[in-house]
Amino acid sequence: MINRIKALAAAFGAADAARVRSDAEAAAGSASLSQLAAAVLMVEAAKMDGNFDDAEAETILRLIRERFSLNDDEAESLLADAKEAQEETNHLLRFTRAIKDGFPLEERTSIIEMLWEVAYADGELHPFEANLVRRVSGLLYVPDQESGQARKRVLARLGIDG
Repeated sequence: MINRIKALAAAFGAADAARVRSDAEAAAGSASLSQLAAAVLMVEAAKMDGNFDDAEAETILRLIRERFSLNDDEAESLLADAKEAQEETNHLLRFTRAIKDGFPLEERTSIIEMLWEVAYADGELHPFEANLVRRVSGLLYVPDQESGQARKRVLARLGIDG
């Protein structure tokens, strides 16, 4: 598994290698990188309050299953890879860049909505979680208004007064 993560991380900076692959392989690789990047950001959001609990892990698994049309095994594998990648990095720029480059605005906004849902998974929003989602929104070029609307949708869906 560590070799797979290293290969994916190396691919973030390997534009020449992407040109060599066929179009189908390049699209699949981009999807994998974008999926890993989104999962890493969700893990980071879950850990921001110092406690990564079962509710947050289940929320992340559900979101990546739904968002990326993965089965249970694929979702668990992606979450394990994301946890490992998150632990091995000290900055999120390469992950946010992969999402910014890999998704149109509507889908980036959807990822921000996913981050808000992870942040609220334990029933409360920690200031560090809110700060992370706001910073990531800026790095993904998601306007504040779109991020705010995403947050409101999550609050309504979860039945939380905001």
